[in-house]
Amino acid sequence: LPVGTSGRVLVLRSGGIDSPVAAYLAMKRGTKAHYVHFHSAPYTSDASIAKVQRLVHVLARHQGSSRVAVVPFGDCQREIVSLCPERLRVVLYRRMMLRTAERIARRWRCEALVTGDALNQVASQTLENLAAIDRVAHMPVLRPLVGMDKQEIIVAAERAGTYALSLLPHQDCCSFLQPQHPATR
Repeated sequence: LPVGTSGRVLVLRSGGIDSPVAAYLAMKRGTKAHYVHFHSAPYTSDASIAKVQRLVHVLARHQGSSRVAVVPFGDCQREIVSLCPERLRVVLYRRMMLRTAERIARRWRCEALVTGDALNQVASQTLENLAAIDRVAHMPVLRPLVGMDKQEIIVAAERAGTYALSLLPHQDCCSFLQPQHPATR
């Protein structure tokens, strides 16, 4: 569908394989994608920020220019670590990311959030955890990859032109202070 005919979305972007594919698939359905990236600097390097900027540039060929918000998240993570059970960290990180992303989305007149979640790919992406994460959102959370397996996502990343860049190493904010045994429910 033509870009923008389905409205605007805010894509929660990591530097990995999945979120660029989610953005690409949302754009194919006519959305105009804007982006938010959470980073843990100064606790991690700025490499993920540069990588996300490069991925956004690659995706721009599918829709033209877009906006990118870069949100410092390390202090929020430290607070969660100091106050909350270890096994709930990632779910709590993601709930805070959705809250923050929603505020940005409303400011930029986006009508939905888009994530690169694929059902049961990692502990935070069980149906129970996705439901717990979504409870803080007051706008639709779209998950174009929800039923895809990793190989299907890789094929889509190659088609979108993001795969090789997504493989470059970086420190992602969800792996920073990650629990050894995350909750699956």
